[in-house]
Amino acid sequence: MAARTKSAKDRPSYRCTECGWTAVKWLGRCPECQAWGTVEEYGGAPAVRTTAAGRVSTAALPIGQVDVRTATARSTGVPELDRVLGGGLVPGAVVLVAGEPGVGKSTLLLDVAAKAADDEHRTLYVTAEESASQVRLRADRIKAVSDHLYLAAETDLAAVLGHLDAVKPTLLILDSVQTVASAELDGAPGGVAQIREVTAALIRASKERGMATLLVGHVTKDGNIAGPRLLEHLVDVVLSFEGDRHARLRLVRGVKNRYGATDEVGCFELHDEGITGLADPSGLFLTRRDVAVPGTCLTVTLEGRRPLVTEVQALTVDSQIPSPRRTTSGLETSRVSMMLAVLEQRGKISALGKRDIYCATVGGVKLTEPASDLAVALALASAASDTPLPKNLVAIGEVGLAGEIRRVTGVQRRLAEAHRLGFTHALVPSDPGKVPAGMKVTEVADMGAALLALPRRSRAQAPRSEEERR
Repeated sequence: MAARTKSAKDRPSYRCTECGWTAVKWLGRCPECQAWGTVEEYGGAPAVRTTAAGRVSTAALPIGQVDVRTATARSTGVPELDRVLGGGLVPGAVVLVAGEPGVGKSTLLLDVAAKAADDEHRTLYVTAEESASQVRLRADRIKAVSDHLYLAAETDLAAVLGHLDAVKPTLLILDSVQTVASAELDGAPGGVAQIREVTAALIRASKERGMATLLVGHVTKDGNIAGPRLLEHLVDVVLSFEGDRHARLRLVRGVKNRYGATDEVGCFELHDEGITGLADPSGLFLTRRDVAVPGTCLTVTLEGRRPLVTEVQALTVDSQIPSPRRTTSGLETSRVSMMLAVLEQRGKISALGKRDIYCATVGGVKLTEPASDLAVALALASAASDTPLPKNLVAIGEVGLAGEIRRVTGVQRRLAEAHRLGFTHALVPSDPGKVPAGMKVTEVADMGAALLALPRRSRAQAPRSEEERR
C-alpha cells in the first residue's frame, strides 16, 4: 500500500499560463483570471513553505508619533484634478486614471506633467502607445512644453526603471500600463500576469523613491477597467474619466482614494487648444433666453458633492405611427416613461400615450439621480400644454408612482447654487431646511400641487388626440 502512494513531490501540478495560478488538479477554466484552456501541467506539486520571523526595516511606533509630513499632498497645477485627489498628489502615491479611447486622458495628464514640473521637481512622461514626436506635437498644441518635463517612448519595464534612475523624477506618468511588458515573464503586453508585474514593479519604485505615479488604464466595452481586479486593489487612487466624445464636458470621478473622499467630481472642457478645468460648469448645461419656451425646466443635480444647475427639455408631437416614439438623451428612458405614466394617471393629463415624446438634457450631462424627476415631469407637462414655466424656476424632487414628491439629499446645497446663479423661485419637497435669503421656495407634496406652477388657463388644456379635435 505504501509503495503505491505517491509523494507530494511526484504528484503533477497545474499552472495557468496567463496569471500563474497553481493547483493540484486540472481545470478547464482558471478560477483566478477566468480564462479558458490556459491551465497546463508543469511538474511536481509546490512544496509547502513557512516563513520565519526576520529583521524589521523600521520599528513600530505609537500612531501619535508617526510623522505625517511625508504624506502632505502637492498640487498638480490643475485645481479641478486637485479637488478629486483630495488636495493634490501625495509622494509615493500611485494613481490609476481609466477612461474610454479619445476621452482626453493623455491630453489632461500631459498638461499635468508640464504644470507639475519646476526647478525642484522633475516629471517623466513615458509613452508606450505613441512616438515621442507625436507627444511633442500635442504638447506644442496645448502649450505643455517645459524644460523640466522629460519624455521617453518605451514599452519595456526594465527600460522604464532605467529612466527612473537616470532622470530621478518626483512625478512619473505612464501611458499606458496595458502596453508595457516585462521580458522576465511570458505573455503579450496587456495580459493578466504582465499587468500585475508591471504595476507591482512601479508601485515598489514609487514607494522607495517617494515618487508620485500616474498610470493610464484602458477600459472594456462595458466601461470596466481592463485587466485583473487586483490592479484596482494595488493602486492608491482610482479615477474614472467620463464624457461623451460629441460633447465638450469631461468629468473625473474618484472611484477609490486612500488619501481623501470619493464623492468629489472634477469638471473639464475639451477643446481644440487642449483641456481646461471648469470651476463653474453650470453654464454649459443652460440655455439663456430672453423669452421663456414651453417644454423646458431647470433642476439642480449633485455630481458627488458639487451642485450643477441643469436644463431639461421636452417635446411632444402628434404621432404618425401606431406605436408612438419615446426618445431620450441624457436621461434614463425608464424614468421618463414613469413620469409619463404619473402625469397621465395622477396629473390628469390625457392623450400623452398617443403622442411622440422627445426628452433631453443640455450640454451632454447625464441625469441619473431621482432628484431630477420633478423637473422631467414639469417639462413634459409644459410641452404637452404648450405653456412655458416661469423663467427663474427650478424644480427639485423625486416623484413616486402614487404622485407624491419625496425628499432628496442636499436640498440646501442645491438651493444655494440656484440662488447664486440668479434663480428666485424653487419647487421642492416638504421640509427643505434653511432657505437662501431672497429666494421664494414652494413646498409641494404631490404632482397636483407641482402642476400649479403652470398658468391656470393652460392647466385645463390637456393635449387632445386627433379624434377629439374632429
